Amino acid sequence: MPGQLCALHVPPRRTMAVGRFYLFSLVLGTLGALCVLFTVYWVQHWRGGLGWDGTSLMFNWHPVLMVTGMVVLYGAASLVYRLPQSWVGPKLPWKLLHAVLHLAAFILAVLGLVAVFNFHRHNRISNLYSLHSWLGITAVALFACQWLLGFTVFLLPWASLWFRSLLKPIHVFFGAVILSLSMASVLSGINEKLFFSLKNATAPYSSLPPEACFANITGMMVVIFVGIVLYGLLVSSWKRPEAGILTDRQSDWQPAEPSLNP
Repeated sequence: MPGQLCALHVPPRRTMAVGRFYLFSLVLGTLGALCVLFTVYWVQHWRGGLGWDGTSLMFNWHPVLMVTGMVVLYGAASLVYRLPQSWVGPKLPWKLLHAVLHLAAFILAVLGLVAVFNFHRHNRISNLYSLHSWLGITAVALFACQWLLGFTVFLLPWASLWFRSLLKPIHVFFGAVILSLSMASVLSGINEKLFFSLKNATAPYSSLPPEACFANITGMMVVIFVGIVLYGLLVSSWKRPEAGILTDRQSDWQPAEPSLNP
């Protein structure tokens, strides 16, 4: 697939767009990796590490899996159709990659929910009472509906073109909504965890001890990551051309197939 782009004549302005995209991808990939690494370091260094035994070590899997799945992997999956290799040629491989990455993100999210629900059950803590939990469960529920809709309408061949065109804006809109809800859930979860953990500590949250400062920085990185993903989804020069619209990219390269999936 990369050779397909190389075989085409790429004008200078398009070469610049491709170069900017790969620079964008490098920054985004680095930031996403840092989000995950910072979350792992937080629970390892200050919260005792990871385990699957019903204790707080099991709870620690919750932020790690949610940040990895619902933010970083979800964001990467959302940008599959912005890859320059996806601009031309068959679209099915990119649909499959888009679906598989999102499925992997959903599996991680479910495991994250299992971790926190099992921790609550073992310690007789109520479930779904906080705003954080409402945001998180809403994001995961919408994600399940979104994936099923995308699979049945955009991946399976039964749906007509007009029906896909009708549902595409809804699919795109809720994709951004789910990512934004995930970000809000992560931020409220970090805040909630710090309030609970540092409430009776020698260095309370209000004094901004090192753990609080580190966790706050992690939350800010999540905000920046999500903002960059949403920006990437809005850049028109990185989108696959729509059918029937002669774009700058199409006229310089070749006609594209119908784009009915974001």
